[in-house]
Amino acid sequence: MADHNTEIINEFRDNNGKVGGYFAGADLVLMTTTGAKSGEKRISPVMSFQRDGKVYVIASKGGADTHPAWFHNMKKNPAVGVELATDHGIETFEATAVEVPRPERDALYAEFAAEKPGFAEYEKKTTRVIPIVELQKN
Repeated sequence: MADHNTEIINEFRDNNGKVGGYFAGADLVLMTTTGAKSGEKRISPVMSFQRDGKVYVIASKGGADTHPAWFHNMKKNPAVGVELATDHGIETFEATAVEVPRPERDALYAEFAAEKPGFAEYEKKTTRVIPIVELQKN
């Protein structure tokens, strides 16, 4: 997985936030979290959604029954680095990752799943509530 992520990270940075393959046409962010146990910096490419000037990411892990590692990291260390693709290149900023509370999460998830139906499928594959995280610019 690390090699696959490294390829996506490099492609994102080399092409002003545009990538091909599975994520072709998707809005991605590169999110740098601090390992909950190791304290090491970890970069995760994550699909993002923007609404009303806010940036959101979904901790779907493809519908797995466990949260992605980045979610555990940000719960312990909510200070994250963000690389966001824009029409003018990649915007880099520091943010605080905040889990969106229900029912706001439920309304956003329905909206995002309507836009990207894969997320509706992920929700069907698991019994866990898939979190949505807002990346609040510092």
